[in-house]
Amino acid sequence: MQRDIRRQRTKFETVEPLGKRVLIRKDEDKKATKGGIALPDNIEIPTITGRVVSVSAQIAADENFPIRQYDKVLFNPKGSVPVDFEPGNQLFVVPIDDVVAVFRHRS
Repeated sequence: MQRDIRRQRTKFETVEPLGKRVLIRKDEDKKATKGGIALPDNIEIPTITGRVVSVSAQIAADENFPIRQYDKVLFNPKGSVPVDFEPGNQLFVVPIDDVVAVFRHRS
Protein backbone atom coordinates (compact mmCIF):
# COMPACT_ATOMS: atom_id res chain seq x y z
CA MET A 1 0.00 0.00 0.00
CA GLN A 2 1.45 3.31 -1.11
CA ARG A 3 0.85 6.45 0.90
CA ASP A 4 0.11 9.71 -0.83
CA ILE A 5 2.43 12.23 0.76
CA ARG A 6 1.85 15.81 -0.28
CA ARG A 7 4.22 18.57 0.49
CA GLN A 8 2.72 21.54 2.15
CA ARG A 9 4.39 24.80 1.32
CA THR A 10 5.11 26.89 4.34
CA LYS A 11 4.84 30.61 3.80
CA PHE A 12 7.61 32.41 5.61
CA GLU A 13 6.75 35.70 7.26
CA THR A 14 10.20 37.12 7.96
CA VAL A 15 13.82 36.73 6.96
CA GLU A 16 16.30 37.32 9.77
CA PRO A 17 19.92 37.82 8.76
CA LEU A 18 22.57 36.13 10.89
CA GLY A 19 26.08 37.20 11.80
CA LYS A 20 27.28 40.58 10.59
CA ARG A 21 24.61 40.97 7.91
CA VAL A 22 21.56 43.08 7.09
CA LEU A 23 18.55 42.45 4.87
CA ILE A 24 18.04 45.20 2.29
CA ARG A 25 15.17 45.89 -0.12
CA LYS A 26 16.81 47.22 -3.27
CA ASP A 27 15.44 50.46 -4.70
CA GLU A 28 14.01 50.30 -8.20
CA ASP A 29 16.49 50.71 -11.02
CA LYS A 30 16.60 54.18 -12.47
CA LYS A 31 15.67 54.41 -16.14
CA ALA A 32 16.96 57.97 -16.61
CA THR A 33 19.36 60.40 -14.98
CA LYS A 34 18.17 63.59 -13.27
CA GLY A 35 19.16 65.43 -16.44
CA GLY A 36 16.82 63.26 -18.51
CA ILE A 37 19.38 60.98 -20.19
CA ALA A 38 17.85 57.53 -20.75
CA LEU A 39 19.92 54.66 -19.36
CA PRO A 40 20.18 51.33 -21.21
CA ASP A 41 18.43 48.36 -19.56
CA ASN A 42 21.65 46.34 -19.30
CA ILE A 43 23.70 48.98 -17.45
CA GLU A 44 25.44 47.67 -14.34
CA ILE A 45 26.03 50.03 -11.45
CA PRO A 46 28.42 48.48 -8.90
CA THR A 47 26.81 50.15 -5.88
CA ILE A 48 23.07 50.51 -5.39
CA THR A 49 20.67 51.98 -2.87
CA GLY A 50 17.99 50.36 -0.78
CA ARG A 51 16.18 50.31 2.56
CA VAL A 52 17.21 48.16 5.50
CA VAL A 53 14.41 45.69 6.20
CA SER A 54 16.10 43.85 9.06
CA VAL A 55 19.41 43.78 10.89
CA SER A 56 20.96 40.78 12.59
CA ALA A 57 20.98 40.65 16.39
CA GLN A 58 24.77 40.92 16.30
CA ILE A 59 24.67 44.20 14.34
CA ALA A 60 21.81 45.63 16.45
CA ALA A 61 23.82 45.02 19.64
CA ASP A 62 27.07 46.51 18.30
CA GLU A 63 27.43 50.28 18.79
CA ASN A 64 30.15 50.36 16.10
CA PHE A 65 27.48 49.89 13.41
CA PRO A 66 25.08 52.87 13.36
CA ILE A 67 22.61 51.17 11.05
CA ARG A 68 18.99 50.47 11.90
CA GLN A 69 15.83 49.15 10.28
CA TYR A 70 14.37 51.50 7.60
CA ASP A 71 17.67 53.34 7.02
CA LYS A 72 18.38 54.19 3.38
CA VAL A 73 21.80 52.81 2.46
CA LEU A 74 24.28 52.56 -0.37
CA PHE A 75 25.66 49.03 -0.76
CA ASN A 76 27.84 46.91 -3.01
CA PRO A 77 25.73 43.97 -4.26
CA LYS A 78 28.65 41.77 -5.36
CA GLY A 79 28.96 39.92 -2.03
CA SER A 80 25.25 39.88 -1.29
CA VAL A 81 22.84 36.97 -1.53
CA PRO A 82 19.52 37.58 -3.32
CA VAL A 83 16.43 36.34 -1.47
CA ASP A 84 13.42 35.16 -3.46
CA PHE A 85 10.92 35.89 -0.70
CA GLU A 86 8.10 37.75 -2.42
CA PRO A 87 7.53 38.15 -6.17
CA GLY A 88 8.62 41.56 -7.40
CA ASN A 89 10.46 42.34 -4.17
CA GLN A 90 14.24 42.53 -4.58
CA LEU A 91 15.72 41.56 -1.22
CA PHE A 92 19.39 40.96 -0.49
CA VAL A 93 21.26 39.62 2.54
CA VAL A 94 24.28 41.90 2.62
CA PRO A 95 27.44 41.61 4.72
CA ILE A 96 27.80 44.75 6.84
CA ASP A 97 31.20 45.42 5.24
CA ASP A 98 29.41 45.86 1.88
CA VAL A 99 27.18 48.65 3.23
CA VAL A 100 29.25 51.66 2.28
CA ALA A 101 27.02 54.57 3.40
CA VAL A 102 23.89 55.43 5.36
CA PHE A 103 21.82 58.41 4.21
CA ARG A 104 20.86 60.81 7.02
CA HIS A 105 18.80 64.00 7.19
CA ARG A 106 20.52 67.09 8.51
CA SER A 107 19.40 68.06 12.00
